Amino acid sequence: MEENKKLALLRILHILLYHSDERHPLKQEEIAEYLEKDYGIVVERKAIGRQLALLHEAYDAPNSPIVLISDRRRGTYIEQREFEDTELRLLIDGVLSSRHITAKHSKDLIEKLCRQSNKYFRSHVKNVYSVSDWNKTDNSAVFLNIELIDEAIERGLQLRFVYNKYGADKKLHQTSHPRVSPYQLILHNQRYYLMARHERFEDMHFYRLDRITEMQIVEDRALTPVREVKGYESGIDYKKLSTSLPYMFADNPEYVEFWVEEWAIDHVIDWFGKGIKIEKVDERYKVGVLVSPMAMEYWALQYVRSVEIISPASLRERVRDALEKGADKYRK
Repeated sequence: MEENKKLALLRILHILLYHSDERHPLKQEEIAEYLEKDYGIVVERKAIGRQLALLHEAYDAPNSPIVLISDRRRGTYIEQREFEDTELRLLIDGVLSSRHITAKHSKDLIEKLCRQSNKYFRSHVKNVYSVSDWNKTDNSAVFLNIELIDEAIERGLQLRFVYNKYGADKKLHQTSHPRVSPYQLILHNQRYYLMARHERFEDMHFYRLDRITEMQIVEDRALTPVREVKGYESGIDYKKLSTSLPYMFADNPEYVEFWVEEWAIDHVIDWFGKGIKIEKVDERYKVGVLVSPMAMEYWALQYVRSVEIISPASLRERVRDALEKGADKYRK
């Protein structure tokens, strides 16, 4: 289909963005061929030269997202784009590993990201064709939920939704219908959580976003200010959240001490950050950290060969009971 010649400037930019880079410059004759083949626009070589000069003028600025290079001998190409290819790969890897995004949404997002570079980049992104092989949610309401949460927070209103869990049939089943005051979306361990006050129990909860369906804004209920929630009188401390909740349990953090072998200190810092207290005692290391006891129980069991809870005594007893019950199952 033949296009209006007035579109030539825009189409030449599209051609350069899609077909060129430093290793693949385009001569004016090649640009003319793409114009005619892809858009049905026929222009003279001199006209292409004038259009390229206009593009250079348009993008000759310090903060320009595009850097255009022309060389009389080699041709013209896009040297710099809005995103570097390595940045796009990081974003694509993030989409692939995000379990809260459906396979279809993941593929659509990756296709959009690929369009930010040229055809040569796309040929190297093989993972775009294996999205369905990743462990993805079936909940297609995730993006709508994000919009509703943002709107509710902006307007200062409560939310009502259905909370679900997977059953043995591998399908989501309704487990509760909470009404909450939303405060923040938190990305933790490759999953999105809604941080919100449960209006019935009057405490903070963390809801998996991919487990939420049938979300609605409650138009006649103002959200409860976060400073009125027990434990959050000073607001939300995001650094504390990231280090005291290795798993998203909502119990109040306590000071926990534990022994750890030297090789596992690297893992401890990965989970709890550099603000922890570490003290060498003989051949072992004693670590102190402010953390959710419920989360710490699961974490200690994960590293049971290298970690021993010292205090509080109640947590040490819970871990010991869990280990004894687990051992009993393997004795049979």
